Amino acid sequence: MEFARSLPAAARRLLARRSVRRPARWASILLVAVAGAWLGVALAGPVHTRVGPAEVGLSLTPSWEGDTVLDVRPLGTLTFDSHDGPAGLGVRIEGIETDRARELINSQRAVDRLPESIEADLRHGLVRLALYAGFSALLGAGVLGLIVYRRPSRALLTSGVSLLVAGAVLGAAVLTFRPQSIVEPRYTGLLTGAPSLVGSAQSIVQRFSVYRTQLAKIVTNVSQLYEAASGLPDFAPDPSTVRVLHVSDIHLNPIAWNVIRSLVDQFKIDAIIDTGDLTDHGSSPENRFTDEIGRLGVPYVWVRGNHDSMGTQRAVARKRNAVVLDGDFAEVAGLRIYGIGDPRFTPDKSVVVASNDDLAALGRAEAERLTRVPGPPDDRGRLNRELTTDVVAVHDPTIGRAMGGAAPLVLSGHTHRRSEELLPSGTRLLIQGSTGGAGLRALEKDTPTPIQAAVLYFDKDTKRLRAWDNVTLGGLGLQSAQIERHIEPEPGRTIHPVPTPAPSPVETVPGTSTATVPATTAPGAAD
Repeated sequence: MEFARSLPAAARRLLARRSVRRPARWASILLVAVAGAWLGVALAGPVHTRVGPAEVGLSLTPSWEGDTVLDVRPLGTLTFDSHDGPAGLGVRIEGIETDRARELINSQRAVDRLPESIEADLRHGLVRLALYAGFSALLGAGVLGLIVYRRPSRALLTSGVSLLVAGAVLGAAVLTFRPQSIVEPRYTGLLTGAPSLVGSAQSIVQRFSVYRTQLAKIVTNVSQLYEAASGLPDFAPDPSTVRVLHVSDIHLNPIAWNVIRSLVDQFKIDAIIDTGDLTDHGSSPENRFTDEIGRLGVPYVWVRGNHDSMGTQRAVARKRNAVVLDGDFAEVAGLRIYGIGDPRFTPDKSVVVASNDDLAALGRAEAERLTRVPGPPDDRGRLNRELTTDVVAVHDPTIGRAMGGAAPLVLSGHTHRRSEELLPSGTRLLIQGSTGGAGLRALEKDTPTPIQAAVLYFDKDTKRLRAWDNVTLGGLGLQSAQIERHIEPEPGRTIHPVPTPAPSPVETVPGTSTATVPATTAPGAAD
């Protein structure tokens, strides 16, 4: 045979022995059958079916554990230890039929019928997947067998073996199926903050009716998530949209790195902007906390907060992917970003802390420096200055308000309370909450501070903010996950780069609008 002729002489002599030749031949056929079967299944893609109101894609993947992975993007995944064997089941929710979801949410009768409907739909989908996978395995093994052996009879034999292998894998999955696994999932992504998605795991009896009921709970809750998402303002980022993750006030909470990694992956983030207070005391031992920055895989733009020392700043600057801004510019993901480190270092009690007036004066001076005067005043007597900055990053919003007009967008943190303001100059000020839930100090408080971050969407050509998603996770001890979509109503509005007195956060100025989104729980102190 062709396969044997391609082997070295010593191997051919060994195969010439009758006691070795037949087992070796069957071993090679088995190997080619398995490889061809997996290749055929992998290239075939998923089977699309309906489960309740959800449109799902079912697929098989190589897996030593044999888990089932439910993909609920952009919230994350749930992994169930559902069976043993070399094949894992992938279930990806690709969409929800909103009319059926609304009926399900609003009708108790529909909810009562859901377990039986889910069971029937899922069984139908799995049967289709099994047949589809079997055909794909048969075809893949036959093609690979023909390539390797160059004999139709041997290729046909390889296809037959692949069917036996597929049957064995399916049989192992059925025999080792564990219904109770549906209430014991492992979470990734934002769902780590919302394990209530599958209901209580107490007093579970190992029978399919329990599996069916819990699966219905998952579909109901996911339908509610998608139904809520369908009511969000319409904005569909295209592949060219620049996605920036805004984080702030991590305060040494390692949970923040898990949240950030999840958001970077789920939302396809191009860059991260951190508006300070990465640490609590800015001490040398805290510098090791910055090591995670180099593992995020995207540019990490950082400005110093009032809890970060110059030593912290040097530690961040040494990390791969880090871009430290302290009175200078950087072009990141196509955006021209200007950043200012906070002038204070409050852990040093021997230093007099700057007043709000001093901070506002610093902001106005920086705003004046960022603009230039190419032409005459406009019809309202304001100088027609040209903007050279897309985004300004500062820590304290007092400085940020004073920089109105220096850029279309100013990002800040410090307060541990998320809010948004439209300044009289037309500049949008986004104040981020604490991505670290106010850090480990949150343990001292009765009400947890929520973990907050935002995904910002920029137009690739104009560099203007088009929309942003506010992401909120329940703080320590809470189980909640929330995403709020906001659309920029006038992304191309004129920005008047003229220093103006900083308005009150609740002041209403004619011709402008101010929107404040309070945190879902009481904010932590931002000393």
